[in-house]
Amino acid sequence: QVQLVESGGGLVQAGGSLRLSCAASGRTFSSYAMGWFRQAPGREREFVAAISRSDISTYYADSVKGRFTISRDNAKNTVYLQMNSLKPEDTAVYYCAASKSVLGVGVSLQRGYVYDYWGQGTQVTVSS
Repeated sequence: QVQLVESGGGLVQAGGSLRLSCAASGRTFSSYAMGWFRQAPGREREFVAAISRSDISTYYADSVKGRFTISRDNAKNTVYLQMNSLKPEDTAVYYCAASKSVLGVGVSLQRGYVYDYWGQGTQVTVSS
């Protein structure tokens, strides 16, 4: 069982930056691929970014490419999402997720169903 706790959300003006963190419990963090998803009011959950177990491969939604960066620190059991040049349309609850599934590789990391564990979410609000 893995517990994920997100932090770092808040209110920021358009053009600003935030860094989200997701701390994972347990001693097998490095064996999980990690992802960030978001859900805005009235909209479906959408993929934001993902990072492989090996920390070699990263994946991004087109809407955040070039503005967001996902990274992980296996020694701290933490995955980060650095968000720059924020836009009002980035406003959402952001969730981190962990995948130990054999399906959790490559572009499949963009699919929510490959993730086994989810955090409770952190609110990001970008004002115009």
